[in-house]
Amino acid sequence: MYEKYESPLSSRYASDYMLHLFSQEKRIQTWRKLWAALARAEHKLGLPITAEQVAELEAHIDDIDFDCAAQREKEVRHDVMAHVYAYGKAVPSAAGIIHLGATSCYVTDNGDLILYRDGLRYLRGELLGVLKNLTAFADEYKDLPTLGYTHYQPAQLVTVGKRVTLWMQDFLSDLEELDYVLGSMKFLGCRGTTGTEASFVELFEGDTAKIDEMNRLISAEFGFGRCFDVCGQTYPRKVDSRILNCLSSIAQSAYRMANDIRLLQHDRQLEEPFEKNQIGSSAMAYKRNPMRSERICSLARYLMADAANAPMTASAQWMERTLDDSANRRISMPEGFLCADAILRLANNVTRGLVVNEKVIDKTVREYLPFIATENLMMEAVKRGGDRQELHEIIRRCSHAATARMKEGETCDLLHRLAAEPAFGMTEDELSALLQPEDYIGRCPEQVDAFLAKVRPLLEGASAASGDIEL
Repeated sequence: MYEKYESPLSSRYASDYMLHLFSQEKRIQTWRKLWAALARAEHKLGLPITAEQVAELEAHIDDIDFDCAAQREKEVRHDVMAHVYAYGKAVPSAAGIIHLGATSCYVTDNGDLILYRDGLRYLRGELLGVLKNLTAFADEYKDLPTLGYTHYQPAQLVTVGKRVTLWMQDFLSDLEELDYVLGSMKFLGCRGTTGTEASFVELFEGDTAKIDEMNRLISAEFGFGRCFDVCGQTYPRKVDSRILNCLSSIAQSAYRMANDIRLLQHDRQLEEPFEKNQIGSSAMAYKRNPMRSERICSLARYLMADAANAPMTASAQWMERTLDDSANRRISMPEGFLCADAILRLANNVTRGLVVNEKVIDKTVREYLPFIATENLMMEAVKRGGDRQELHEIIRRCSHAATARMKEGETCDLLHRLAAEPAFGMTEDELSALLQPEDYIGRCPEQVDAFLAKVRPLLEGASAASGDIEL
């Protein structure tokens, strides 16, 4: 196994569920289920297919002879017909009716739609797991003041919990998009070589109601309520574009969160989980690199780039069908799902174990709070008889002097400078008494409570779809 390339998505990052979902075994099992469903519907609607033949097809869904199919594909250069042949070997009495009236896309495209639908459902569970973790975290830290940043420069105070709701809001947008994609998915059905159903017009001797019923039966068996109104040989490749765009959106949200964590870990305010025996650097043993968050960002960039495949493929379809989509889709679609899975597994791991360094956060808040509080200090001085314009100029001058001192490595002495100004009329202790961080966080706790009240109903019964992972 070590002498051939293996995708890291398979060997390192994706879950067992997603790896099996896009395995050859699952793919061909799905094809066989589709062939059995077609035969069952045709039998029910009066075509010369016996119940015994249908039963034989159903009994041999799982015993796939991949070696037989591979050898046959070398001869005929057609993967679907190779598996029709291998299936026929397993079901000799039904071999002659497998794939009756169908074209290859009956199994390939419907099979893909089934796998994609199931993959999206699984990712939805993982996404809800992340939101559940962040809900608990935001609630716990909704009151903890922390320095806000705009342009990554110190700004007004927020709370740790309020900042987390910004990440959650992005993920909720992804959940809405994912639910829309799932809710709008349709089945291809069995529509023939150019989507005209001509082969079934012949088989059912012009009884088009039976064709519609056949497609309804097959679609319902696989959990789809609708077929596309019209199609060529394939389902519209716009579907792939919509799916990968949804996965890209998840990657964007995860990147934003992970990047914030990386910046905050640099400042020692927040940290991702770090195991007891984890090594942060091969050379610098003291390091605690945010490697999980870095990996999220790395994989997210790949997924965002991978999503560009689908619109390029969708735009290049010729008339009723062309085959230049096939090789691209075999790679870009499964890898998109595996990559989204890997990102959400990491996000679940990180959000379950975030560490808040409250003393570091408080120290940072205290360092910048004198600047943040200057307007309140000015208002208090005005109440005591000061002139607002004069006080504003004093604050401007003293603030710049205190900042210059801090740039030389000294502590902030803004309060000391303001107390020395007679126009302020307050001692340094009186000024310090006005510096209570909780007075400068606005409505953050209230905003968090209101936001989480809307989120919690979505999370009832939710748990991460994937368990702990070795990272």
